[in-house]
Amino acid sequence: MLGAFAVGKTSLVRRYVESIFSDAYHTTVGVKISRKVAQVRESQVNLVLWDLYGEDEFQKMRWQYLQGASGYVLVADGTRPATLNKALALEQKARAEAGVLPFVFVVNKCDLANEWQFDATLEAQLVAKNWTILRSSAKTGEGVNEAFTSLTGKMLR
Repeated sequence: MLGAFAVGKTSLVRRYVESIFSDAYHTTVGVKISRKVAQVRESQVNLVLWDLYGEDEFQKMRWQYLQGASGYVLVADGTRPATLNKALALEQKARAEAGVLPFVFVVNKCDLANEWQFDATLEAQLVAKNWTILRSSAKTGEGVNEAFTSLTGKMLR
């Protein structure tokens, strides 16, 4: 899980793994590891999800966490345009540090769609680069399973 501070990475993992959501915000310190067995097509896959702390101006990513990764979920908050820019920068850095890995780009908090500031032009540019862009809400569960299923499918190819 890669993304800026407070985009909902932990909430997405908790919704996916435990089917729960909490409005209480707790900053991830370091990394939190969760596990889930996923069924994708005919395959059962043991996922080990590394929920990395969010990067901001005070805390930078330790890229060693990506060593050995099979893929990642890149997360932005649709209500905060700066997190979209941070996600783009993190994707470039991840590619430089870990090579080309399967990933999905999840724009979270679609339950707040009336507050979204996701630029349609940017979305079109990313789609043209073959990015998989999904909308999710950890709060309602919308798009959460699809995000992890999509990533798992990409990793199995």
